[in-house]
Amino acid sequence: MTIGLLKEPDGENRVALLPESVKALIGLKTKVLVEAGAGESAYTSDNTYASIDAEITSRADILKADVIVGINPPSDSELKSLKPEQVLLCVFNPLGSKTLVEKMMDAKLTTFSLDNIPRTTRAQAMDVLSSMATVAGYKAVLLAASHSPRFFPMFMTAAGSIVPSKVLILGAGVAGLQAIASARRLGAVVEAFDVRSAAEEEVKSLGAKFVKVEGAKDDADAGGYAVEQTEEFKAKQQALIQEHAKKSNIIICTAQIPGRKAPLLITEDTVKDMADGSVIVDLAASTGGNCEVTQNDQTIQSHGVTVIGDSNLASTMPQDASKMFGKNVVNFMKLLIDAEGNLNLNWEDDIVANTCVTHAGSVKSERVKNILFPTDKA
Repeated sequence: MTIGLLKEPDGENRVALLPESVKALIGLKTKVLVEAGAGESAYTSDNTYASIDAEITSRADILKADVIVGINPPSDSELKSLKPEQVLLCVFNPLGSKTLVEKMMDAKLTTFSLDNIPRTTRAQAMDVLSSMATVAGYKAVLLAASHSPRFFPMFMTAAGSIVPSKVLILGAGVAGLQAIASARRLGAVVEAFDVRSAAEEEVKSLGAKFVKVEGAKDDADAGGYAVEQTEEFKAKQQALIQEHAKKSNIIICTAQIPGRKAPLLITEDTVKDMADGSVIVDLAASTGGNCEVTQNDQTIQSHGVTVIGDSNLASTMPQDASKMFGKNVVNFMKLLIDAEGNLNLNWEDDIVANTCVTHAGSVKSERVKNILFPTDKA
């Protein structure tokens, strides 16, 4: 079986597989093709891939491989050129890309979306969302610190005392928890908000104060994801968040709901009431942002506040982000490769079945099917 590694488009510095991950796949008796220049933005040369017996070749050859691996999916025209027996592993964002899912169904492609891997204990080693959120949460704090005119920690100096920065984290998932830990390491006073009941203990364990809004909808059956809340809860939530946000020097926004617009948590009026020089980093920018004034992929000044909209901070740390992503891919690929190095699609495996978006002209993932095609037999 041949595995083809795609070079990512301009603006994406990561690569889906670094040489160490390619070597692991070759060790599983597969042949790995690498598109020329695939690792350059992640500071990895073609020669490094060639030294571990990967074959450096053209994109046209990569698109003929039995299994094609990338972070971003190929273009629409490239998808149309693929054959139904080929397998594609990418980050498709299926819940936010119904049109793309329909195109892949029409082409009868077998597609695995790496951001659709179930969030179960067994699947943790394959969870690219958690890996990339770890990178994003860490980098968001460093980015905020670099734009802030204030120190994070408290200082006692001959020139007087410096009070610590106040940091508010919105969303205590993987990115939020990493942001809490990073901000605490830098010496900030940290508060965090999340609608999920399980988050309170995790937030407190990292030394942050939990901002609790009573009356959240039960999320026990949501598989670790946030759920849509009632309008009454949203009103209470926003009032409390605004109260804390106005007193904060730094806000890190990470709250997202799969397949939906990001919840609006910081209004423009709140931004107006924040101290000049404050910083907001919005990791939910690509799905509308948690802050009303956020502009995706832009850093702006709004009412004296720096607002950074960036949902792909993992790309700014390409070496370690690629290392983590590649390890996740290898762990998942082990479920698809038999002892002889051949493709083995075991639909009895819940991780394989639920990560697969399309196969043989229909939707395989129950989660994607229930959300995108609730009344169809897709």
